[in-house]
Amino acid sequence: MNRSDFPILARQVHNRPLVYLDNAATSQKPQVVIDAVTEAYTTWNANIHRGTHHLSQLATAKHEQARAALAQFIGAAAPAEVLFTRGTTEAINMLAFCFGEAFITQGDEIIVSALEHHSNIVPWQMLCQRKQAVLKVIPLRDDLTLDTDAFRSLLSPRTKLVSVAHVSNVLGIINPVQEIIRLAHAQGVPVCIDGAQSAPHMPVNVTDLDCDFFACSAHKMYGPTGIGLLYGKQHWLEQLPPYQGGGEMIEHVRWSGTTYNTLPYRFEAGTPDYVGAYAWGVAVQYILDCGWQRILQHEQDLAAYAEESLARIPGVHIYAGRQPKAGVLSLNVYTPQGTLIHPFDLGTLLDHQGVAVRTGHHCAEPLINHLGVPGTLRISFGLYNTREDIDLFIAALQRAMQMLA
Repeated sequence: MNRSDFPILARQVHNRPLVYLDNAATSQKPQVVIDAVTEAYTTWNANIHRGTHHLSQLATAKHEQARAALAQFIGAAAPAEVLFTRGTTEAINMLAFCFGEAFITQGDEIIVSALEHHSNIVPWQMLCQRKQAVLKVIPLRDDLTLDTDAFRSLLSPRTKLVSVAHVSNVLGIINPVQEIIRLAHAQGVPVCIDGAQSAPHMPVNVTDLDCDFFACSAHKMYGPTGIGLLYGKQHWLEQLPPYQGGGEMIEHVRWSGTTYNTLPYRFEAGTPDYVGAYAWGVAVQYILDCGWQRILQHEQDLAAYAEESLARIPGVHIYAGRQPKAGVLSLNVYTPQGTLIHPFDLGTLLDHQGVAVRTGHHCAEPLINHLGVPGTLRISFGLYNTREDIDLFIAALQRAMQMLA
């Protein structure tokens, strides 16, 4: 876990050393991933699956090797259970459309949680509107954890799917997904896990979790932008209709009708991002080379150190304080008179000191409304962050507070 592996971290912002604490939005890329993209375009670039020539066959092999690597990385039973998408958002939209077409009728129910990112809310709202189905929401306890007792009562004979985040992108809370999966499966209900914020920070094994679907994005786990995946158990994927029509997803096309390709290609219409897939494979190997135990210990140390440091500053309120978290802390700051300092103002002053954080509702507006604030200031860690980053952030935050008090 060498910071020098990430060339962007050596740059300055506003004549200050860059302190990058916006990893929940996107992570920076190690040189090996950047080199992988260059290698692909300079040595074996060709459209895949369709050519008999050498470059096409080489590119096809690289693409499918990446699929196999990602399947192994998340513990899928077979590479065919991994569908490439443009990211977590498209993966959940794909599932909402395909599952909805196959299984959802008027009056059916889908359950999400009050902690969800918009990408795990809006696609289900659109499906419910299209199919006249009902969206139910798992509420929060006072400590901002999911109320699993309430979830138990929400399950009904009309429940057709549960879709929840593994880790909250606002609070960093690790949700009790194994319990949710167990309770849902006891009622014969499949479960989708939004793993956008878990896959970068902890080992995930979809077979051990026994989830039916799982979605994540490369760009949050040191890989390239514009590519992600949807995992699905084979028996579920085989029951779903295609998401898009075009090349690759077909077996035969006739004017009388079309027959569709086998898994996983039936869900991958058009030319895929084979360069992104290859670079993502390199990124996950980088994670494995760093070692999950080292990453977990390092990030837990950073989170504890940041929370302890922030707790010593009068006026700082940390949401879900002391709850087990994965790489994310959200906070707000109040003046001695008890007035909220707008997080956008803090974020702007932090930026001018070279510190990159995220402010706003973090695409989780219902949760922010529940908190009763206009937004939060969120810091989020990657494997390359250090205690020095946190010290610089704390010093910059205190300067900003003095200016805005």
